[in-house]
Amino acid sequence: MTKIRVTKQFSFEMSHALMNYDGLCRNIHGHSYKLQVTVIGEPMLQSGNPKDGMVIDFSILKKVIKDKLIEPLDHSLMINNLSAHEKLVELGELYDRHHIVNFQPTSENLVIYIAQKLKDILPEHLDLCSVRLYETSNSFAEWFASDNT
Repeated sequence: MTKIRVTKQFSFEMSHALMNYDGLCRNIHGHSYKLQVTVIGEPMLQSGNPKDGMVIDFSILKKVIKDKLIEPLDHSLMINNLSAHEKLVELGELYDRHHIVNFQPTSENLVIYIAQKLKDILPEHLDLCSVRLYETSNSFAEWFASDNT
């Protein structure tokens, strides 16, 4: 059987701060992220089935990723748990969209975080092939399954 790669693109707004960074990004700031998720699988071969010929219906892939990954990240703040996050927890009653993570929220670490999340939510018949995260229009980080086996 032939394996086919299918890619879906998403966008979300998120802010972060890089603890102990030696530049402006040590301050809370935001990005308009673009996320490309590529999965790999075999097209369904069931004549008469409405999904015949598809690896996955794009609308199903969109719903799964949007509901479980994009929605929680969109318009949120992500900071390292080693920073002064106690203040953020206090503000949590007013601002509920925040993620306190155990890593520096760089593009590189975010793409690893996203890949790990995706592996847990993708339908079983699909494998995650790659994740590309644009932090700006001309800067991105990539994760490839083939590099991480």
